[in-house]
Amino acid sequence: MKKIRTIGIVTPGGDAPGMNTAIRAVVRTAIFHGIRVMAVERGYAGLIGGDIHHMDLKSVSGILNRGGTMLRTHRCPEFKKASFRKIAARQIKDHGIDALIIIGGNGSLAGGYEMAHEHGVTSMVVPASIDNDIPYTDFTIGFDTAVNTALDAIDKIRDTAASHERIFVIEVMGRDNGFIALEVGLGAGAEVILVPEVKLSMDSVVKKLKIGIDRGKLSSIIVVAEGVCRGHDLGDYISKKLKVDVRVTILGHIQRGGSPSAQSRSLACRLGSAAVEMLLKGERNKLVGLVNGDVVTTDIAKALKPTKTIDRSLLELAEKLSI
Repeated sequence: MKKIRTIGIVTPGGDAPGMNTAIRAVVRTAIFHGIRVMAVERGYAGLIGGDIHHMDLKSVSGILNRGGTMLRTHRCPEFKKASFRKIAARQIKDHGIDALIIIGGNGSLAGGYEMAHEHGVTSMVVPASIDNDIPYTDFTIGFDTAVNTALDAIDKIRDTAASHERIFVIEVMGRDNGFIALEVGLGAGAEVILVPEVKLSMDSVVKKLKIGIDRGKLSSIIVVAEGVCRGHDLGDYISKKLKVDVRVTILGHIQRGGSPSAQSRSLACRLGSAAVEMLLKGERNKLVGLVNGDVVTTDIAKALKPTKTIDRSLLELAEKLSI
């Protein structure tokens, strides 16, 4: 097995709070073990273009508490084509990189698999995504921060909802899953939580809100995942059916930004460092995750197959508590 002398770090796809913390953990752990570190700027686009440079301890000084990614990122549809991945593999070889540590989400995972499968590039994936939709890890880096950011915003919105006796529809991120919506809705005491995994008609939402209005409820919060419907469409429908004042807030990209929470930082430190340590132990082409409090590794090919789903018992709990 080829000895690892140089590691490349890349952060493709969407950014997440804690990515910088993970970068720092990778760089410092690698240098501790005498391994050279190369930074790939702007995700897979930088890998194709050869935007690669050396990193040292000073490179990661003062970044632990910063949101986003210091390496920057770039959506790179070209990387889906074999011809561009071939160019990327050549850049890796030309820069003397023995292994890639990829910090990102599902697209990053898929890219790592393709590079390993097609070109024999050793890849370790550190899961970083606010969506928390990567299997074989209980949490992804950035998820906890995104939840707390959304929760803080909804707490403020509830104040004005109560003051004006209004219904508020809050649209949160999460792509095609409801992890953020569920955690935020439960924590915020939302009257209704809408997630892609559980089908609930707009009429059902209206019916529940009407029950609350009839017993004297003056304001309500509805949390809807972006994968369910547009918040404005839901708000318009409720307003039309109930003849009430409905306001819509789309939290959007504020959920991606900000200083990472303590949990996101701790997770990033553990998984970033573990990715390097696992390489030194001979592991190759693995996803490094956290399951039941323990750091575990899973073959990238295996991690690509299943779909991670929400804990429906939490949705049932939220329903009970929202009566």
